[in-house]
Amino acid sequence: MARYVGPQCRLCRREGEKLFLKGIRCDTVKCAITKRKYPPGQSTWGRGKLSKYGIQFREKQKTKRFYGVLERQFRNYFRKAERQKGNTGDNLLVMLERRLDNVLCLALFAASRKSARQLILHGNITVNNKKVDIGSYLVKVGDVIKPKNTETILNIVKANMESLKGRNIPAWMEFKAEIPEVVVTQIPAREDISVSVHEQLIVELCSK
Repeated sequence: MARYVGPQCRLCRREGEKLFLKGIRCDTVKCAITKRKYPPGQSTWGRGKLSKYGIQFREKQKTKRFYGVLERQFRNYFRKAERQKGNTGDNLLVMLERRLDNVLCLALFAASRKSARQLILHGNITVNNKKVDIGSYLVKVGDVIKPKNTETILNIVKANMESLKGRNIPAWMEFKAEIPEVVVTQIPAREDISVSVHEQLIVELCSK
């Protein structure tokens, strides 16, 4: 399977850290963060400091881009997180982490969340032996996630697993490379969240 050699990852560069939005490319020296450590555009060094709102907004945008959700989706997740017991920020991140497209990316079945959504939308992923074609499906404890049992799909998944084998599998899922399949053994905790974000800033912004 050919490696991704698309345009520079501007979204990664804009935030100043690797968000792995371009999949395999972000693991190479071609990643924009590795190539240039400053934001795109003219007069980069003359930009003033961000306001408090700007800092909060940037954290929200970073989280949206990382998980690949739209504004309306993000607001819906936040409202659900508010209604749940416990810390709203933690609840929000845990829900986003449980998205099926995110799980496929963490399980090395796909190089990025965008490519994971393509696999799901085309009906190539099963949960508990039932086809699921919704990327926002929230996995739960005991769910068994596998690629469709066809030669083409299995070859794509195994090629991704081989390319990404240096990445760590989260402790809240059991990975079986020989099948391949992944089993959700527990709900992820805050320390298991794969994106580096200050969730309290998002809560302050969305609560206004």
